[in-house]
Amino acid sequence: MNNRIWLSSPHMGGNEMTYVQQAYDTNWIAPLGPNVQGFEEALESYLQTSVKVASLSSGTSAIHLALILANVTLDDEVMCQSFTFSASANPIIYLGAKPVFIDSEISTWNMCPVALETAIKDRISNGRKPKAIIVVNLYGMPAKMDEISAIASKYDISLIEDAAEALGSSYKGQKCGVFGDFGVLSFNGNKIITTSGGGALVCKNELDKQKAIHLASQARDKAPHYQHSKIGYNYRMSNILAGIGRGQMEVLDLHIQQRRDINQFYQGLFKDVDGITILTEPTKDYFSNHWLSCILIDPDITDFNPEDFRLHLEKDNIESRPLWKPMHLQPVFKGCGYYGTDIAETLFKNGLCLPSGSNLSYVDRERIKSSLLKLL
Repeated sequence: MNNRIWLSSPHMGGNEMTYVQQAYDTNWIAPLGPNVQGFEEALESYLQTSVKVASLSSGTSAIHLALILANVTLDDEVMCQSFTFSASANPIIYLGAKPVFIDSEISTWNMCPVALETAIKDRISNGRKPKAIIVVNLYGMPAKMDEISAIASKYDISLIEDAAEALGSSYKGQKCGVFGDFGVLSFNGNKIITTSGGGALVCKNELDKQKAIHLASQARDKAPHYQHSKIGYNYRMSNILAGIGRGQMEVLDLHIQQRRDINQFYQGLFKDVDGITILTEPTKDYFSNHWLSCILIDPDITDFNPEDFRLHLEKDNIESRPLWKPMHLQPVFKGCGYYGTDIAETLFKNGLCLPSGSNLSYVDRERIKSSLLKLL
């Protein structure tokens, strides 16, 4: 059987081991060191604004710390995009707060500004003003950040931008991750660049960055002995993993171009196929890294559904995956509030993620093309 074609596998650039070896040679085997500082500086420079970045153990930990810095506490309500991975919502529960889920809009598949404002007005009318908003740039596609930022400002609610899937994407020329009061990045093994496991919190100023680092380092007070005035967490990134990140930053733009090329490859395959549409930028204001290329299938036209499509690819040892199941449909969030219609649910029902790795070879693409043509 042919080797498996993965949805999105890690893709090394070549210089990662140089930085890792430096960590070994200098004995910086710790959650601090030159690579941590260098990785943070590289991210700050890449984001092209005056933001400050704290490298952490995961994107989930970054959301958790962002909520803490936004003063979210027990029984507070947080507006959260429903169509996303559970890591966007789980940290709300960590704090004993309550998620209120918001539907998507069809052009970007991200948080619907109309549903968001409807939800905020309704919660306020019931004496429950939300404490924060978590908007996600899904699959690398920027959300309608102007509208969502304006709503957050209008009602004086902290905005957390989950750009875990969108490093390198931009909206109106501005990199994703810098629009909110806090931004979140992820470097999990399947992301556009990876540190094996890891993430980062993007802050507007140095003070918030230092608060995040303090909390991520077990909130140890400045004292010769171990003293703690706050509950802390073990959330800092190691100097070794940050070394991988420094090497990956050197190939980030190349990875983005390769993923965008894959998206063009799929657009070419499906351009004359009725009943299949691919997620693309709605206007020139949007620039997606196309972390994953995703399609919607209308089974009334194609005579096959997304699961038929997935199983067909699986027979050829090609991985694909359904779109995220909305959070308001997840058993663990049963009973949480939800505002919107059925857009997120319809996307989940009709959508599929296709192999999108920046390391897909010409041979891989030909195998994918051959398999798809057999189905189509």
